[in-house]
Amino acid sequence: MENQGFTSAAEKLVLLVDDDKDVMALLEEIVRGEGFKVVMAEDGVDAQKKARSLAPDIIVLDLMLPKAGGFETLHELQSGETSDIPVIVITGRHLERSTAELVRQQPNVRDFLEKPVRAQLLVSRLHQFLKTQPLKKS
Repeated sequence: MENQGFTSAAEKLVLLVDDDKDVMALLEEIVRGEGFKVVMAEDGVDAQKKARSLAPDIIVLDLMLPKAGGFETLHELQSGETSDIPVIVITGRHLERSTAELVRQQPNVRDFLEKPVRAQLLVSRLHQFLKTQPLKKS
């Protein structure tokens, strides 16, 4: 049911990128729990491949990744067919203020969240950026 320009979360694909299996499981549970479709990648190379082949509606990207790191992956996603995909960056490492600002200024970055990511904050950002409505909890 569409109203006020909102679409169903079930129509939106979220690409989760994190090499920590526990964090990934938690993120998946949170995002699927809101009704979104989810695909996962454990490293930067896999994330870039999946972003190109699946064209997700949004990417939740950890900065600390094996193979192609988060910064490199973020940079790669800014070109070609993936340049319009919004990215929410997450990190468990404290970044210098200047580095955090540099990340925030990337054209495809919509938000920057520090781990541990608060579920409610992530969910509200996903709904905000994808123009979806939260599920009605009974």
